[in-house]
Amino acid sequence: MESCNRRKSSYVKLFVFLVSVFLAISCGRVWAARNPNILMIVSDDHGWTDYSFMHHPFVQTPNIDRLARESLTFTRGYVPSSLCCPSLATIISGLYPHQHKVTSNDPPVPSGMNPREFYQSPAFEQGRDVMNRHLETVLTLPRALNERGYLSLQTGKWWQGHYSHGGFTHGMTQGDRHGDLGLDIGRKTMQPIYDFIATAQAEDKPFFIWYAPLMPHDPHTPPERLLKKYEEKASSPHVARYWAMVEWLDETVGELLGHLDKRGLAEDTIVVYLADNGWIQDPLSPRYAPKSKQSQYDGGVRTPIMVRWPGRIRPRLSEDLAISVDLMPTLLAALGQRPTSEMQGVNLIDEQAVRNRGVIFGECFTHNAVDLNKPAANLRWRWMIQDHWKLIVPDGGNEPNAQLELYDLANDPQETHNLAGQKSERLAKLRALLDDWWNPDSERP
Repeated sequence: MESCNRRKSSYVKLFVFLVSVFLAISCGRVWAARNPNILMIVSDDHGWTDYSFMHHPFVQTPNIDRLARESLTFTRGYVPSSLCCPSLATIISGLYPHQHKVTSNDPPVPSGMNPREFYQSPAFEQGRDVMNRHLETVLTLPRALNERGYLSLQTGKWWQGHYSHGGFTHGMTQGDRHGDLGLDIGRKTMQPIYDFIATAQAEDKPFFIWYAPLMPHDPHTPPERLLKKYEEKASSPHVARYWAMVEWLDETVGELLGHLDKRGLAEDTIVVYLADNGWIQDPLSPRYAPKSKQSQYDGGVRTPIMVRWPGRIRPRLSEDLAISVDLMPTLLAALGQRPTSEMQGVNLIDEQAVRNRGVIFGECFTHNAVDLNKPAANLRWRWMIQDHWKLIVPDGGNEPNAQLELYDLANDPQETHNLAGQKSERLAKLRALLDDWWNPDSERP
């Protein structure tokens, strides 16, 4: 009788366990027991519309299109800041710029010193050291993975000095402003990534790859064969070169995905894709047009966000809001870990959590910091989106002449009709949510 009861008890426990596993899988919270490899692809200065799967009439991106079809793809993805350095620091840490304090691309320029002198001065190096130390004080994805025996490789854009400052075990960047030797990846070679994968496989260790090439970022110097495809379609040579750069980036993405297939790694590798910030090409110059990079508008902060894991994540297009602070919680969940208490993102695989959130927040700062240790001093705009309503609140210190802005993105995706003066009640409700998220006045004397 006693042995019979023990068997019944064991069956009950097994049944309860299987039911719990089924429910967890249905919510997207259970992942493989084996640590997955992770490939993070970060496009650089890339407009959110500039993909063929996002219905661009001319730009061709067949490899990224394939990735989008095979991924959980958020077409309404965002980054909080429209500037490279703080955006990348957010992607690697899961924290907002005002949390990790890397708010700007560069340190303050001392009074009386011109920019050219500054970038060659000890003051510049000292300022960058402060910015590097800020990132060293927070948990980064490579540091979290190191604890689980991962090897991690940095390639491409990296602003925080030597790659080891981010916790990477391997890397290309040695310490210059935004990448030095790392900027060869994609434009000149893919071999460092292939060699690293071979090393990880030889050591039987899971790996993380940070692929953040200087592409389509200027200088826009695409291969002539790609430029010719767009010269007659584009409104100017500058636009043609930018479009060709996008396709060049797409080719490298195809090479990476093909290499995973060739090495038999695709099934065991999570692939993440997004851009660090947006770009709208100025047809009259090599620079960006207004309302894109460095701006508070969707042209600067919107990007598709994709997460692919064959057999574990159901591929689909989602119009739910996603933001780059979600990536750390999502990838930690893949390892069976919880995010830290400071992380405000959600696990993108948890469909209910994504929909329950319903609102995302962002913040844009000065290109050169005013104060490296006080994020509020560098603030230009805070912004938020709830459903299809976007509120933009300028900071009086750095944008004294700017106005509150409110846009209905469903009917005005280019943000041309400011409704702040017509929707005062909605504006007030959104402003209360934004202030509750982060109110910079609380950090000021």
